[in-house]
Amino acid sequence: MESTHDLILPIVDEENICLPLAVNVVSKYWNVDLPLSEAIEIAKKYPNVNGSILIEGIELAERHGLSTLILRSNVSELKKMIDMGIPPIVILPGIHETIQHASVISGYDDDEKTIIHYIPQTDKEGSFQMGVIPEKKFNELWSEDGNLMIIIATSDIISELKSINENNNKSNKLCFNSERLNLSNKKPEAIDSLKKAIELDPKNSTAYSLLGSILNESNSSECESYYKKSIEINNRNFLAYRGLGNYYLKSKQYQLAEKFYTKAIEINPHRNGPIYKNRGIVRLEQDKKSDAKKDLENYLSHTPNAKDKKSIQQAIAEL
Repeated sequence: MESTHDLILPIVDEENICLPLAVNVVSKYWNVDLPLSEAIEIAKKYPNVNGSILIEGIELAERHGLSTLILRSNVSELKKMIDMGIPPIVILPGIHETIQHASVISGYDDDEKTIIHYIPQTDKEGSFQMGVIPEKKFNELWSEDGNLMIIIATSDIISELKSINENNNKSNKLCFNSERLNLSNKKPEAIDSLKKAIELDPKNSTAYSLLGSILNESNSSECESYYKKSIEINNRNFLAYRGLGNYYLKSKQYQLAEKFYTKAIEINPHRNGPIYKNRGIVRLEQDKKSDAKKDLENYLSHTPNAKDKKSIQQAIAEL
């Protein structure tokens, strides 16, 4: 029996903040060409946003005849999607300054215990390139953001999927919508969206973490309980640990800040460069100069284009 299960995806290089590459690839897989011009027009509402606004791409696909689901899932269900001919999109950690990214999963190999994901290019011979990651490592990375899986397909394919938790789907879509609302400076609406998400699915760790982040941005101490609830549900939620570290740094609870920054770094030491600078600051406040120096060096190593590079280098030289 063939151990490799792989879908052939189109090679696509067009993208926009409102038409992320992952959405464009999957839509073209279903022979639906999403208009880049429409995405460009929508993007004018977000002049200062650098990363992708995934919900805009999802809704663009829906407006052009495709159906979507956003679910918390697992590797077994992911493989079922591949076997049904459906390329799922997953949310994985970013690196350096990128917090998250959406990746299209195109296959898996049971013998090699690997997950195959889409790389939008060919090699010198014109053959399609594949990204391969060990299944165990993939699962660890995927769990950091709640094992979120986005399904974009034709309505008849979506209708074939069994045992879909509709509350889970609606709750996750509200989370994605809240991020858009927050980017649009509509914080009260974003908070309402997340509270509705939690009502629909009290086990949605992403909703608690996002709510904690918005409240933290507003310097509200309420963020603490939401971050902790997120961690209670998903003890690998990197962003919730980092968020608690940020909250305790701002409130000058340096020992607690160090504890939660350290936990986030233990989960993924490569995900976020600035977390090392923050931990370096809280260690300096506790007179842990040697540890702080190492953190500042790690910050520059993980954030090579840091705007404060010179001042950090000077601080390192003085320690």
